[in-house]
Amino acid sequence: MPGRVGFICYNLNMINFAEVNTRMGKITEIFINDIASIRTGRATPGLIENVVVTVYGGQKMKLVELGSISAPDVRSLLFEAWDKTIVREISNGIQAANIGMMPVVDGSLIRLSLPMLTVEQREDYIKLLGRKLEGARGMIRDARADFRKKLMDAKNEKTISEDEYKRDEAELQKINDLFMAKLEEIAKKKEAEIRA
Repeated sequence: MPGRVGFICYNLNMINFAEVNTRMGKITEIFINDIASIRTGRATPGLIENVVVTVYGGQKMKLVELGSISAPDVRSLLFEAWDKTIVREISNGIQAANIGMMPVVDGSLIRLSLPMLTVEQREDYIKLLGRKLEGARGMIRDARADFRKKLMDAKNEKTISEDEYKRDEAELQKINDLFMAKLEEIAKKKEAEIRA
């Protein structure tokens, strides 16, 4: 507009809450992927999909990159290699990974039986789950602290008012509490699976 010298832009939110949700969501996804490898009483593809084996004369690859994994029943896993010529190499790699399951080659398939968990092993897995949960909680707290620092800096620089600061801080805490509750819910579900 001609003759217009300037205009005032009001900042409705100092923090981009979509960014907060994205960062805390990624932390939650990391936690979910991290605990997928913790053994429960039932067989799941997550138990072996990240096992690294050496194939093709020295190339290290994850099982999920080499074939399909299924759980035909609660006590066994079935691995079907896409390249049938490396089934023996994959089997040897699984055996060398020392994951507590002995691979049995059945033509182009590799069968893995899941041994029963002892009470002691279950307790160890629950403790491991607790450590991983605390690590994820720490990451959520760190994310909250980073965003809170941005808020504090804006308040100290007088780019936002005290009311805006309090409103945004309350919203940040609400999001933080939501993600902490999600982590707890995921951990409780996993603990129930371990105890089953």
